Amino acid sequence: MSFISIFDVLGPNMVGPSSSHTAGACSIALIARKMLGEPVRQVEFTLYGSFAKTYQGHGTDRALLGGIMGFSTDDERIPQAYTLAEQQGILFDFFYNHTETELHPNTVDIHLTDIHGHSFSLRGESIGGGKIRIARINGIAVDFSGDYNTLIVVHKDRIGIAAHITRCLSEGKINIAFMRLFREAKGEIAYSIVEFDGTLSQDVQKKIKDKQDVEQVMVIRIQEEQ
Repeated sequence: MSFISIFDVLGPNMVGPSSSHTAGACSIALIARKMLGEPVRQVEFTLYGSFAKTYQGHGTDRALLGGIMGFSTDDERIPQAYTLAEQQGILFDFFYNHTETELHPNTVDIHLTDIHGHSFSLRGESIGGGKIRIARINGIAVDFSGDYNTLIVVHKDRIGIAAHITRCLSEGKINIAFMRLFREAKGEIAYSIVEFDGTLSQDVQKKIKDKQDVEQVMVIRIQEEQ
């Protein structure tokens, strides 16, 4: 059974005006920034649907830039995001796609490049009340909420990888909330995404990474340890 909290109706603490167009946009970009793990050098945003139509009036562009700089949804610097991004030397562009209509109306593609030249892309959807869904990473369809601390393991689609990840997490006393695997095709690149409670130590991350066929380990910290 699904319940809607009064806090979902009101939305998160935020710089307005819109929980969907401002807070949700900021949260998507902040997830992308945490996944990158390094300072941003260049970013391109492609907006779809209502994001593309109302981005200026609802501050979607400023919220996205703010998230890329590490701002939370209630950061009072968001209205000055353009100026602050320029001061930080971040190169940014906004593109608007009005032709693809089979997407969630509040969708953005973010392509990031860090100061070392490493790049990746992410698609996020702002689904209402400040809630979001991450729908693609580097073109591969995924699905996670950003509500929990999240482990993302990029690996080849091989037998035993999922067992290796869960064993490392169990030994590190990590409680798994959700775990899903997404892949391009059988035997190709896959993403194991684990939403979890608690704090994932560097030692556990290293154990996961040391497995053959594991290419990258990313951790998105959302919740503080209770």
